[in-house]
Amino acid sequence: MEALKQFSTQTFSSLKIRNYRLYFIGQGLSQVGSWMQIVALGWLVLTLTDSGTQLGIILAFRFFPQLVGGPFGGIPADRYSKRTILLVTQSASALVAFAIGTLVFTNVITMWMLYAFALILGVINLFDHPTRQVFVHEMVGPENLRNAVTLNSTVANLARAVGPMIAGSVIVSIGIAACYFANALSFIAVIAMLLFMDEKEMHKKERKEKPRGHLLESVSYAASVPVIKTVLIAMAVIGTLAYEFQVSLPLLAQGTFAGVAADYAALLSAMGAGSVAGGLFAASRVKVAPHEFVASAFFFGLSIVVTAIMPTLSLAIVGMVFVGFFSINLTSLGNTMIQLAAAPHMRGQVMSLWSMAIFGSTLVGAPFVGLIGEYIGPRWGLAVGGVAAMAAAVYAARTLLQTDWLRTVSEKVEVKAQEVEAENLKL
Repeated sequence: MEALKQFSTQTFSSLKIRNYRLYFIGQGLSQVGSWMQIVALGWLVLTLTDSGTQLGIILAFRFFPQLVGGPFGGIPADRYSKRTILLVTQSASALVAFAIGTLVFTNVITMWMLYAFALILGVINLFDHPTRQVFVHEMVGPENLRNAVTLNSTVANLARAVGPMIAGSVIVSIGIAACYFANALSFIAVIAMLLFMDEKEMHKKERKEKPRGHLLESVSYAASVPVIKTVLIAMAVIGTLAYEFQVSLPLLAQGTFAGVAADYAALLSAMGAGSVAGGLFAASRVKVAPHEFVASAFFFGLSIVVTAIMPTLSLAIVGMVFVGFFSINLTSLGNTMIQLAAAPHMRGQVMSLWSMAIFGSTLVGAPFVGLIGEYIGPRWGLAVGGVAAMAAAVYAARTLLQTDWLRTVSEKVEVKAQEVEAENLKL
């Protein structure tokens, strides 16, 4: 009983912080709407075009800004109020969702409109994603960072389990437009919670302002820190080929198993359920260990390959549970490692590179995986991502396993802060 109590206390420790608790609730509600929209988009494109390549191109349009503008997306987060930036980006996302829902409802939606809206969302997310990442650090402080990052990922993946199931039922019973309207409404929860937060409780460190460098400073800085460079390269490979589930899973459901929207939703929901279990496991741990990152990347890839060769939809759904479990451990560890390794004045820009690695790489990966899925086979479109993840794990092992990161988060932050400060004084 005592062990269970300790596990529960550690797992949900960040929720004791009021600002983060509000953010957690708002994000949970909003993410359900976001996953409803993701399912709706995939099925809408296949309904309009019956083409996996077209679905890949839509995602490429959405993530194009994050690839070409990735190094710049975190600059505002390092210089201006993160809460204000999020209020703007979340409001803009709500307007886009409402506009698409209206066009779908009135039956005037076309592919060129979806391309345009995808590009607009990409610009919004260019600034939204890195700001949200560093805003978590500002709300909880360094000692609770890993726990908060993991809980953040867990609630997102719980939404991945719930949102697609709701979307599958809504699409069949009401229509695709309803998913977009639901997502537009869900952003109100985030906006309300941001307004309820207390600015005085934020962890804003007073620090000496460093002269503003060139716009590509984040790239040269990341390349100079081995841990950051290795994690970002590994995640870029994984993001390009493995995290293309919005392309590979609809094709697998429709092309391999002759399924409908509900079957695609079931695959996403299974991944979400696995991620929730993996998130609870990761949130209970306070140490940041590089061997966990390497192992998570390898088993993430292996589970994708196994899922790709499953003979039935039911077994593929089971496989996606394991994909989700290892996925959240991989992303939460990678996210935490590079935030802790980054100097405070560079954290937002480094996290924009993180978003670029995972999301911006979709510009290249989504059309490629779509082509493989359409012309070679959906199973191959999924499996290639698994092989890429295992290769990335081998690459990361060469650098990360030489570093002893088996220290608590708070200890790591203090040591790193001293090293960064000393290095800055030398410069």
